[in-house]
Amino acid sequence: MERRGSGILLHITSLPSPHGIGDLGPAAYRFVDFLAQARQSYWQILPLNPILAACGNSPYSSPSAFAGNPLLISAELLVQEGWLEPSDLGVPPLFPAERVAYDAASRYKIALLDKAYERGKERLSDEPAFTRFCRESSFWLDDYSLFVALKAHFHDASWIDWPVKLRDRESEALNRWAARLRAELQRERFRQFLFFRQWGALKRYCREKNLSVIGDLPIYVSHDSADVWGRPEIFKLDERKRPAVVAGVPPDYFSATGQLWGNPIYRWDALQAEGYGWWIRRLRHNLSCFDKISLDHFRGLVACWEVAAGETTALRGRWVKAAPEEFFAAIVKEHPPFSILAEDLGIITPDVREVMARFGFPGMKVLLFAFGGDTATHPYAPHNYPRDCVAYTGTHDNNTILGWFRQEAGANERRRLCEYIGREVTEEQVADAIVELALKSPADTAIVPLQDILGLGAEARMNRPGTTHGNWEWRPLPDQLTPELAARLGSMTESCGRAPA
Repeated sequence: MERRGSGILLHITSLPSPHGIGDLGPAAYRFVDFLAQARQSYWQILPLNPILAACGNSPYSSPSAFAGNPLLISAELLVQEGWLEPSDLGVPPLFPAERVAYDAASRYKIALLDKAYERGKERLSDEPAFTRFCRESSFWLDDYSLFVALKAHFHDASWIDWPVKLRDRESEALNRWAARLRAELQRERFRQFLFFRQWGALKRYCREKNLSVIGDLPIYVSHDSADVWGRPEIFKLDERKRPAVVAGVPPDYFSATGQLWGNPIYRWDALQAEGYGWWIRRLRHNLSCFDKISLDHFRGLVACWEVAAGETTALRGRWVKAAPEEFFAAIVKEHPPFSILAEDLGIITPDVREVMARFGFPGMKVLLFAFGGDTATHPYAPHNYPRDCVAYTGTHDNNTILGWFRQEAGANERRRLCEYIGREVTEEQVADAIVELALKSPADTAIVPLQDILGLGAEARMNRPGTTHGNWEWRPLPDQLTPELAARLGSMTESCGRAPA
């Protein structure tokens, strides 16, 4: 990815914060300083879109492919920016430091955002930055704001259960309800303005520290979203606008029955007819927010696993050809291939490899998968990595290194690992040993989850695929990110030739 470097994977929600959830405030800037001190080149995060409690607070299930998560807005920065008074913050509830408390944090932060709106709503018409943001973002912001307001009005009912004229987006009904809910629309626009203003400032600070930010773009969107409500014609829906088929993957490393995600699947013929406008704008929007993006489940763009709506597992699905090659040609015409990382894990067939090679999209290699077979020929063994890939010790879906070593690695995997390293490794040594393998690999880029840098066990795992509760909650304690840790990681990074010039 242009040059040899390394980085850390840590989602914004995992940052330390007194408000129950990590955000874009002071702790984010301190973490950027930590990365710079540790001689890192990249900060990789998970999707920043709004989350839903009904979907387990997963950043991969959102009511919008464009909007930002308002829970990530920093209350401290709102005080600095004059949208809140210091007294408005009061004494925050006693949130746990080591886990995200989504429900309690949501109640607390949304109340603060509402107070900020009430304090500042009269000045919005005279705020040039707000007016410009609303104008430049109107292609997604108008639908999203109305969608959020209507969801609240109809007690969170799915859009397919709204009155038919709203469900089918009849112009007169849309205009009438937009006028009726004018205040609610303005409140949501204000929240999005605050989010993107704070995110833009943090990204500029990263650039000042010579750090590139890698974002994560889920391939699919949720059915109950502003995206599907706004553009139903580009999804495979039935006459009632329910999904006719849904997305998933066949049986894999994580599940014997596959994973049934339930997202609607794209109609690539309809997208092709419009010149892929929706997808192009989505990529353009994300690459304005991040320096690079990881395109989650890339293989689904080449061929996707379609499962009939109503199935309870992903077993009875089939591979269906997805995006035509002219879609990928349109992408690389506008964005350099190295700005898009293809998340090519799972069942990868030759047609996926051919598309990646033809258009120059770097792929991923996960070290924890390297010891399940013959390491001499295993594609995830570091000596087999090409330069144009990204080496990971694990992703947000994997156990930590220590958790894997304790709970998942069998005797043969441990033996192969020790043979590969050339010595016996203990539980205390295994995380550092595998991190070092990633940093020493030929891959131009190596990314390590912070949990592995800290040598933590399964209690620090971010996500368990196939489960819906207890995920996305881990946070490090503030005193774990020490100058000594930064110096140790910086020294290892330099010795492996990955430190910034």
